[in-house]
Amino acid sequence: MIADLPFTLAALRQAYASGVSPTQVIEEAFRRLDATNDPGIFIHTARDAALAAARELGSYDGRPLWGVPYVAKDNIDVLGMPTTAACPDFAYDATRDAFVVAQLRAAGAICLGKANLDQFATGLVGVRSPYPVPLNAVDPAIVPGGSSSGSAVAVAHGIATFSLGTDTAGSGRVPAALNSIVGLKPTLGAFSASGVVPACRTLDTISIFALNVSDAWDVFEVAAKYDPKDAYSRNFPAMGGLRSVVPTRVAVPNAKTLETFGDDIQASHFHKDVKKLSELGCEVTEIDFTPFYNVAKMLYEGAWVAERVAAVGSRLIEKPETMHPTTRAILEPGLKLSAADAFNGMYRLKDLARECEFAMAGIDAICVPTIPHFVSVEDITADPIGPNSRLGTYTNFVNLLDMCGIAVPTGARSDGRPGSLTILARKGEDAMVASLAARMEDGMVGATGWDRAKPLLPSDTVGADEIGMVVCGAHMSGLPLNPELTGRGARLIRKTKTAAKYSFYALAGGPPKRPGMVAMADGGAAIEVEVWALPKSEVGGFLAGIPSPLCLGSVELEDGTFEKGFLCESAGLVGATEITDLGSWRAFITKMAG
Repeated sequence: MIADLPFTLAALRQAYASGVSPTQVIEEAFRRLDATNDPGIFIHTARDAALAAARELGSYDGRPLWGVPYVAKDNIDVLGMPTTAACPDFAYDATRDAFVVAQLRAAGAICLGKANLDQFATGLVGVRSPYPVPLNAVDPAIVPGGSSSGSAVAVAHGIATFSLGTDTAGSGRVPAALNSIVGLKPTLGAFSASGVVPACRTLDTISIFALNVSDAWDVFEVAAKYDPKDAYSRNFPAMGGLRSVVPTRVAVPNAKTLETFGDDIQASHFHKDVKKLSELGCEVTEIDFTPFYNVAKMLYEGAWVAERVAAVGSRLIEKPETMHPTTRAILEPGLKLSAADAFNGMYRLKDLARECEFAMAGIDAICVPTIPHFVSVEDITADPIGPNSRLGTYTNFVNLLDMCGIAVPTGARSDGRPGSLTILARKGEDAMVASLAARMEDGMVGATGWDRAKPLLPSDTVGADEIGMVVCGAHMSGLPLNPELTGRGARLIRKTKTAAKYSFYALAGGPPKRPGMVAMADGGAAIEVEVWALPKSEVGGFLAGIPSPLCLGSVELEDGTFEKGFLCESAGLVGATEITDLGSWRAFITKMAG
């Protein structure tokens, strides 16, 4: 039944393949929202627009997020919806999608509405909003976590498959820990900030909440595109997909500097997580974490408080009454800062960052508790500032040091509360931290009660009883014919490209359209492909279903190695459309859908 359908990507793709419609899924998403009886999750719901978008999708076309429901934090523009940043006086109607939202729309995702947040994305508790405050999905006595409170709660209830938050000080990670979900914070600049209301523009990034690491990474791969119109966008090389992780050198805070503010249960659970890292083959090293704590303190001092003031413009002076009292109290000291104060803060950060570089020498990743301890609604009511600051102990330094990270559930603590670990690394190592996080994820799937599926991580090698198979079209992961591989026990080895010597075509006939790849003596380009390991016992049955003019041959990959894969006979190109310039079948699908 649709009411029991987990809104994970794998479950949705299977449901759509069996005949479930996007309209049914969107209707179910809003039924689940109504059932929570929590008016604080959304600031704006878009039921009619979402249902219309579902109807417009037509038949399943293989786009990676086709029919997938998601939520956007209400400081991110979505065409036709208001953007408030949780300040009603600031509200405006978005006339275009934020760059990242446009990528999601092109991939077939459907936005359910705009989620609540700490006003102007200032806070880690999720209660600094003039609207009703969202309730923590796991335990209403605990704060929902901010500033991306509504985004996290919507996913934790299973209303949306994923959501967009933003992260400056930890707002994409703290709510994940408090609601037992995954929070992926990409390298700064991997996601465009076009169409996002800034908090600290030099440190901001859109983030992703999801129920598991695999889903978060699939969304990352759709959204991480270079935006030439955003001066802070960075053009990273392809990071590759999730993979089995070779033993990694991991640093953790030593006993003297592990800070949990007296929460011995949290410390004990973290030690349990560290032990699991060792069992996975990681080489764990304890380090003095003092330099990182010193960097964290910089975030609400000097330059970056002034930058937050710049983000809200003249509102602090001309309309202070329109701001949440706590947000106003945090930002007002920034009005007294000088340019000299800002530069001195930047110099201090450089000195501290160098100390952190020394601490990380020879280290691949850092693992920390996502939060040092839990904060209750009662705690934050009694003291709006102190508990919020403590929640940022292991998050505030990350963007200041240009690191990537992901918060992942690691099973229940001994008191039943959700455990969470954050894995951090240097810029551009997003795939590595996500791959390690996928091997650590455990426990409750938000508040859904759904079973946590074991992540399917590709091995780096083809086994002795397997054959490598290169696919370039609808057999790739998430596309309509992929079950013909997975149903035969095939494993994804890696996502890569061919050598730059192939021409690529959309063959005549269909539907569905089929691709054809032809090796060239001269010219050609690199084409996106996937390498799958297919059990040898299944090869014959698989090949029997492959129609002419496709044939099996040796495909050269970008690293110079060869694997068996599908090529096209030249006679089959009659009436075909060359799409070599697009470089991938997914890009062709997206172009046809747009």
